[in-house]
Amino acid sequence: MLLAAVGLGLAIGVVIGALGGGGSVLSVPVLVFALGLGAQEATTASLVIVGVTAAAAAISYARSGHTRWRTGLTLAAAGIPASVLGSYLNRSVEENVLLLAFAAVMLLAAAGMLLRTQPGDEPPDRPEPSAPAARPDLRRPGRLLSWRLVSAGLVIGFLTGFLGVGGGFVIVPVLVLGLGLALPAAVGTSLLVIALNSGVALAARSVGGSFAWEVIVPFTTAAVAGSLLGKRVADRLPSAVLTRAFAVLLVLVAGYVVVRAVPGLT
Repeated sequence: MLLAAVGLGLAIGVVIGALGGGGSVLSVPVLVFALGLGAQEATTASLVIVGVTAAAAAISYARSGHTRWRTGLTLAAAGIPASVLGSYLNRSVEENVLLLAFAAVMLLAAAGMLLRTQPGDEPPDRPEPSAPAARPDLRRPGRLLSWRLVSAGLVIGFLTGFLGVGGGFVIVPVLVLGLGLALPAAVGTSLLVIALNSGVALAARSVGGSFAWEVIVPFTTAAVAGSLLGKRVADRLPSAVLTRAFAVLLVLVAGYVVVRAVPGLT
């Protein structure tokens, strides 16, 4: 169990660090089917794992100047009420229904990742030449931008609270396609939002929640190490290749979750 938690945590950490999200979508299926946790217990464990891992990776991106603090804090603040609501709803949903919701989210994540790698949609992989002012984010005028941020923040917050996922597969496309950020800045900002949202959702579950620390601690430790490695992987490999490969993996895992969860529906 310990070796499995370390190995799987390392793999998911690499994905989170390289893509700014996505790995968290795999955390709950891995915790349920590979490590034997219940669905509700797994979503709580995922909040700890994803939150700590994202925070560690966010620090690395921030040091490189790839974090848009104002944008990230706006997204996180918008998602706070939805995150709390999702945390409370999680307790009243049957486990197999929760797993099927995960399968749907994984398919949406795969679609979003593939869309963001379409020709002409993806900014260059190179870091911005002057990080603080290379690209505007919240300087764009108009109410449309504000509504995009608020709407995305609400969706991301609910997903974090209800399913224990970070929502990076929503955040990164919004930042890249909607706000025009380069991919490194979008990833760094996404990690900041994930860490903050996870903390809020975890606080909402702290009373009466069940924590499998024997799994959480080694899994999280390995995931943090993996996230730092993922940052190096992202610096060296084309992001389109990484994203497409992971999208295919998400589709395969979603299919497996459906096959396992449908027979258990009451």
